[in-house]
Amino acid sequence: MKNNMLEELCYLHTNLSKEDVLLLQELVGNLSLIADLNKANIFVDCLTKEGKHAIVVAEAAPTTAKPVYKKSVVGKFAYEAFEPSVLYTLRTGKPMFQNRALTQEGKTVDQSVVPINGANDRVIGALIMEKDGSEQLQNQQKMEALSEATETLSEILIGMTENRPIIPEMIEESLFFIDQEGKILYCNPSAINLIQEMGENDRSIGQPLVSFFPRIQAILNEPEELMFQEVEMLNKIFQVKKIKLGQYDRAKGMFVIFKNITELREKEKELIVKSVAIREIHHRVKNNLQTVASLLRLQMRRGLPEESKVHFVESLNRITSIASVYEVILSNSSVDDVDIYKLLEKIGNMLVWESEHENKKIIISYTGKHLQIKSNKAVSVALVVNELIQNCVKHAFKTMDEGKIDVLFEQKGNDIEVQVIDNGEGYSPKSKPSFGLDIVRMMVENDLSGHFSIQRTDLGTLATVTFPVEWEMSLS
Repeated sequence: MKNNMLEELCYLHTNLSKEDVLLLQELVGNLSLIADLNKANIFVDCLTKEGKHAIVVAEAAPTTAKPVYKKSVVGKFAYEAFEPSVLYTLRTGKPMFQNRALTQEGKTVDQSVVPINGANDRVIGALIMEKDGSEQLQNQQKMEALSEATETLSEILIGMTENRPIIPEMIEESLFFIDQEGKILYCNPSAINLIQEMGENDRSIGQPLVSFFPRIQAILNEPEELMFQEVEMLNKIFQVKKIKLGQYDRAKGMFVIFKNITELREKEKELIVKSVAIREIHHRVKNNLQTVASLLRLQMRRGLPEESKVHFVESLNRITSIASVYEVILSNSSVDDVDIYKLLEKIGNMLVWESEHENKKIIISYTGKHLQIKSNKAVSVALVVNELIQNCVKHAFKTMDEGKIDVLFEQKGNDIEVQVIDNGEGYSPKSKPSFGLDIVRMMVENDLSGHFSIQRTDLGTLATVTFPVEWEMSLS
């Protein structure tokens, strides 16, 4: 099959004789062996009738290495602009070794070309060996660029360019460039100021860096090429960075950079103190609310008119729901973020599991992700959900022995939606307005800038609260 293809291409596109084609066919029989021995793609190209370019009449890919080509190129033309070595060899009969070429698939290769001679030493084709040269070329370019960059940088820092510093004076960090012995070769204006701040003169060039900063000796001795460490000196805190250069003739040595982070660390300490203070405030608010709740319970135990008891219970639940916000805050690492899942679960369980329901069996479940909202929003959400669940417990299951409440919450675009669903008797729009639902509407519209709706469903009642996420919400 290969010989038939070669014969057809040669007779159609070249001026080769029948004897020349037979000679090429004998060579093609050994191409696979040559490809495996050299771990390279092997091709046979012949000059076309016009003599302007060549055509590939045979090929072989290695089984001992990754081929350069993904598809066959037999029958493709080789143009002089992309493969000048091939045309040069076909025209002159001279070999070309280790030249760069661009393949039919646009890949850079290392190419070697030798002539194939026929009768009377006439060139009838070219035997071509190609290996992938892209990776080697990239590595070579990277090394050349790195060498050039480090050499230039070294010259700049040492002051070899017109004997003046190139590093802008606006750089706040104190930058030193030292040789392999630790002696200062260059220091920027900020570094000079740092030395003068220690009461030393500015004649630092040629002096060991550790003579000014003994505490960094351990950093310089570390074998790592890149490292940083915080060091306290001059009643300040510095972040000291060490960058050891590669082993190039013009770039031996290392950078040592001092960055004053004293103000940053002081602000961090202030934030920690404020965080502790805020947590203490939350703790006291929670304790005060629990104290009020305890006083209400004490009053209830001492006896209340029957018609007043329900109002005490509702007030107690509202206070306890607000206290739940601060309990959730104190259980988190953040001082002002509230996990809405934990909050609603805590409120729901308190209203369902910890309260008396006239021997009714009520089950409550929760569905949603752990959305984080700020405490000011969380207090409003806590009161709203408290009223909705309390409304279910109080009114939904009057004629039922058991019931179910589902609390769902999720983020929808820029809004958070909370739904409280029960399978009870169903809400009636004609019902007498309740104080609890008035609280819900007021809190949702005024405090949450949201929307509230309640409606009867086939299974019971669906109450929906939607309010904007704003910038203060995060998803954990």
